[in-house]
Amino acid sequence: MSFEGSYLGANDRISAQAVMECKICWTPYDPAEGDDFRQVEPGTAFADLPEDWSCPNCSAPKEQFMVLEDPGAADLLEAARIKAVTDRLEADFAEVYHAKMRDVPIVNKALRVEAVGFQRHGDCLLGVLVSPWFMNLVLLPDEGAEWPELRAGDKEVIGFPSGEYEFLHNSREMTGPYKACSLFSPMGEFTRQKDATDVARAVMAALFDEANRAETDRAAEIRAQREADLAEMAAEEAAMDAGEVPDLRGAPSRRAVLTAGLSDSGAAEQPSVEQG
Repeated sequence: MSFEGSYLGANDRISAQAVMECKICWTPYDPAEGDDFRQVEPGTAFADLPEDWSCPNCSAPKEQFMVLEDPGAADLLEAARIKAVTDRLEADFAEVYHAKMRDVPIVNKALRVEAVGFQRHGDCLLGVLVSPWFMNLVLLPDEGAEWPELRAGDKEVIGFPSGEYEFLHNSREMTGPYKACSLFSPMGEFTRQKDATDVARAVMAALFDEANRAETDRAAEIRAQREADLAEMAAEEAAMDAGEVPDLRGAPSRRAVLTAGLSDSGAAEQPSVEQG
């Protein structure tokens, strides 16, 4: 990766592996070596050098350095490409929040919409979308991939090393077609954004861990649990209509049933609140 002219503080255009060169005297800065003259430890990226750092040979400011080589350039470009896609996803659901969900009681206002851990997965991009009212695994078509047959509301079971998970098909104006698997909804158990994003990253790691497979072969269990939930709700409503108070002591919470298996998370049916 290279560009004409000077670095000029363009941290977003160089990776942590970039070897830079002073354009005045051609002295290189290699992050693997650091800078003994200024007591900069090996492993320090050029972007992380102190603002007052200058060329150890001619004292030119760091802004006057140019890229000599950047082994991490391909990863940087890939990250930028994925970010462009997830920025649209975040904007789409931030709009949903402001237009429809902001005043809904289940919304956790300590949280915000954030795309976490998105990466290439086959011909898709896979990651977790955190919002104030849900946390979903999300699959998006990767660059060049098309999902012309995807119909909103259809369901699909998709396999990962840890097991089988049920995704709901959907589409939004900015995002386009996507597939979502519910992990948490509502989000009342999270008190900070960091707590939610830490769980999202743990989910991404657990998803590809084969050791979880026996616990997370979920497709049949999801359907069976959903049917049991509906039967239980019907029984409760009938009891209340008859003037009885149903005894729920000892009953497992919905989260405990639906999120068992995948670290602290699992696959569940999409809740009825707005998820796009």
